[in-house]
Amino acid sequence: MPYVGRFAPSPTGALHFGSLTAALASWLDARRAGGHWLVRMEDLDLPRVMPGAADAILRQLETFGLEWDGPVAYQSARIDRYQAALQKLNAHCYPCACTRKELEDSALAIDGSRIYPGTCRAGLPPGKTARAVRVRTHDEPVRFTDRVQGEIAQSLEREIGDFVVRRADGLFAYQLAVVVDDAAQGVTDVVRGADLLDSTTRQIHLQRLLGYATPRYLHLPVATNVEGEKLSKQTQAADARAADIPGALQFLGMSPPSGLAPGEWLGWASKHWDPARIPRARSIPVAA
Repeated sequence: MPYVGRFAPSPTGALHFGSLTAALASWLDARRAGGHWLVRMEDLDLPRVMPGAADAILRQLETFGLEWDGPVAYQSARIDRYQAALQKLNAHCYPCACTRKELEDSALAIDGSRIYPGTCRAGLPPGKTARAVRVRTHDEPVRFTDRVQGEIAQSLEREIGDFVVRRADGLFAYQLAVVVDDAAQGVTDVVRGADLLDSTTRQIHLQRLLGYATPRYLHLPVATNVEGEKLSKQTQAADARAADIPGALQFLGMSPPSGLAPGEWLGWASKHWDPARIPRARSIPVAA
């Protein structure tokens, strides 16, 4: 199949160094393969969306020279697709009345979420009202080979539990939306940060239930500050600039010549892109 990649930021603020590396790696992987590179705004979680952030991100990408193919997609305009997918999943789902507080004593999953104990799996407890919708999982490990992180296997039932596909506030969960979007856009390759590595088995589970193809995955190390916190607006990460591109290339295991002019960085990187050079790590600290 022809290569189709995508960059899917959440418009909660401008791109910082960490999101620049994800955009750059995704773009380079697509261009090296002679494929298409799409941009999708994951603006489904409207309470977190910052007004003007989507336009600011697009301006940054243009400034960096990361041109995309086709129109920009917005999750907020695709609600009907998510509803149709949820209806297709109906036989594998059930309503859940549990609150966050009620799950506080549940064991922690590897990504910091609570492992769902199956409280509502056999039916809502007496007197309880449905809040969210969960999809059933099973104990057979979900396996895939990540192009950087290697072999990954996870038993969803034991390590995650049945997970939410429609939230208590009525919004569709990220796990469902991203699976529907990738399938609808024909995405063959997902390049993103390793903070989403532990979500991938959940997405593969949904892909299988919905009859979708599973893309190839490449999870990059996450850029962190010296305290080990992921770079974000919450950790006061600075907005990314075009001058950050050489540092981002070095973060991705490349060594651009010092004499390159700014307009030559992407051309050089497109010819020398090699995912095998990316450090096999979940995170890497970067200087402020």
